[in-house]
Amino acid sequence: MQTTVKPQLKNDYIEKVLANVIAKNPAEKEFHQAAEEVLLSLAPVIERRPEYRKNKILERITEPERVIMFRVPWMDDKGEVQINKGFRVEFNSAIGPYKGGIRFHSSVNLGILKFLGFEQTFKNSLTTLPMGGGKGGADFNFRNKSDNEVMRFCQSFMTELFRHIGPNTDVPAGDLGVGGREIGYMFGQYKRLVNRFEGVLTGKGLNWGGSLIRTEATGYGLVYFAQEMLATKGDSFRGKTCVISGAGNVGLHAIEKINHLGGKVVAMTDYDGTVYDRDGINEEKLAFTKDLVFVQRGSLKGYVAKYPKAEFLTGKKSWGVKCDIALPTACENELDGDAARTLVSNGCFCVAEGSNMPSTPEAVEVFQHNKVLFAPGKAANAGGVGVSGLEMSQNSQRLSWSSEEVDRYLQRIMKSIHTSCVTTAKEYDNPGNYVMGANIAGFTKVADSMLDQGLV
Repeated sequence: MQTTVKPQLKNDYIEKVLANVIAKNPAEKEFHQAAEEVLLSLAPVIERRPEYRKNKILERITEPERVIMFRVPWMDDKGEVQINKGFRVEFNSAIGPYKGGIRFHSSVNLGILKFLGFEQTFKNSLTTLPMGGGKGGADFNFRNKSDNEVMRFCQSFMTELFRHIGPNTDVPAGDLGVGGREIGYMFGQYKRLVNRFEGVLTGKGLNWGGSLIRTEATGYGLVYFAQEMLATKGDSFRGKTCVISGAGNVGLHAIEKINHLGGKVVAMTDYDGTVYDRDGINEEKLAFTKDLVFVQRGSLKGYVAKYPKAEFLTGKKSWGVKCDIALPTACENELDGDAARTLVSNGCFCVAEGSNMPSTPEAVEVFQHNKVLFAPGKAANAGGVGVSGLEMSQNSQRLSWSSEEVDRYLQRIMKSIHTSCVTTAKEYDNPGNYVMGANIAGFTKVADSMLDQGLV
């Protein structure tokens, strides 16, 4: 398969829509970036399908159906009242109930959540499951907070959010800063308020409606997608050196799956810096890291204390470490043009995004220009929401599937997304362009559904 990426077509109508998005949403640079990344891929679609322009699908699809903002008051362990800002952006429900994570992080604002909800719409479309796009969260930082403080915050957050969500309306999940602990506290408060036990959140505990493989799904799915990319070149993870950014659910479970497939991860990153372990992060080291991160909630500096042959690169990211494959799994715009050039010069030939928009536009251009296999997050990290959709199905049926069943479904979903991206890019005369393939394939399903349902 060719990987030569052709320049995007210019389209005056799309340029006008983008200018309008920027004017109507000032200072929301992440949302502007996400809208530009998708819409600029759609010029050939707009030329083939004039009904999209006639019905103003682009203008409608870039406007959230609903935005909810609210205050979240809570009391810390010192008896001091604290106030945070909460959000839920219900972006598009054309193909199903809103579905997307809740993010707790000090950087959360409306623009970031609009970008995430917009991306989620197309990501969910690619999974082939009936899920619309949404995203929510709060500017709450869980670091250095006690369990009781986190619980009180989650309960206050859900005391407002509960009236806007439901198993057939909006089904949130976890995201950055929201794991099993936070989902548990929010679910308990939701159940208390509505007096119903229902599948309103995904990522739940296994004892109360959760799905096996859900915790691992985004990381596993990322590796399954990258494996499909490598297969187009007759290659695999076996014997490859990999680097990861992030040290949460996605990054650590990606390491686990890479180990299973014969690869070696030599670097991973958290808030404080990068662990560089030339010998590789094997199963024993990974088990230690999971306990360090998920149980002790500590810094990766503890890894080097345990394994002193490794180095800790304070304040540095993984991108300076020589590798074959790079998987960014942390946050938006963490990998810029300079980092991309460093990766390319160090021999990296495959990059798959495990988080939402972690590569800047300049970085994407560098990868594509240098014929690096590059997959955007809306395709490569869709495994998490894919298994969230499977959790919703299990809840609706009052069933629990085995881990083998869920993993088979996950592999099938990621293979299907990969095939859709490759086929669509080829259909629009841009073979090997996963960005264009993912954007067009995700968009057309949502757009056609919006046409079918009329002007709503």
